[in-house]
Amino acid sequence: MIDEATFRSESDHALESLKQAVIAAEDASGSFEFDDNNGASNILFEDGSSKFVVTPNTPVRQIWISALSTSFKLDWDEAADAFVLAKTGEPLIRLIERLLREHLGDASITLEPV
Repeated sequence: MIDEATFRSESDHALESLKQAVIAAEDASGSFEFDDNNGASNILFEDGSSKFVVTPNTPVRQIWISALSTSFKLDWDEAADAFVLAKTGEPLIRLIERLLREHLGDASITLEPV
């Protein structure tokens, strides 16, 4: 497990990168938007159907995502230099991209890390 200072630095960087990627994609899609709310990152859908919540969880050194009625817990992967979902090997941005595509039924949504 990484130390707290490293976790905070890496999670801040990962969440800022996610924010920039979602903001760029929301301009093209128009069906969702990004919102920061007291340390939680929210992806809100225009149709009001639901939202995705992405939060750092410092005590366990994970990034947690609540989306599609499921909780996803991403651990820091030194080799990938990213927070990764162990079950699938997806890094944070690719996982959010897949979840957006599934939720909206739009395979053209692409998140590009900034």
